[in-house]
This record gives sequence, C-alpha cells and structure tokens, in this order.
Amino acid sequence: MWTVVYMANTKQDAENLQNILVEEGFLVKVKPISKSNEEGICEVLVPRSEVEEAHNILMQRGY
Repeated sequence: MWTVVYMANTKQDAENLQNILVEEGFLVKVKPISKSNEEGICEVLVPRSEVEEAHNILMQRGY
C-alpha cells in the first residue's frame, strides 16, 4: 500500500523530493492532486513500510 509522505506545492518540488528519496533507495510515486492542473499540488508517496524512514530523510534535508 502506498502512503503520502509529503504534499508538494508544485510538480517541480515533488520531482525534487522524488529524486532525493530515490537516491536514498526508496520506491517513490508522484501523484498530482488536480488532473486539470499538473503544475499544482502533488502527493509524494512511498510504500507504507517506509514512511517513517522517508519522512526522517526529508526532515534531515529541510522539508
């Protein structure tokens, strides 16, 4: 099951977060919230079992 670990304000921010997490070895999905505006808010998702560790990595990186 995939779980939201971060809500990004832009698609670019979501992709940056995705790159950080992938470099750390996580599986990551980015899902736009609004289908009409792909540049808007996006969910960054990781497998449920990795949420706590992914969140810690993001906090260490200032997110």
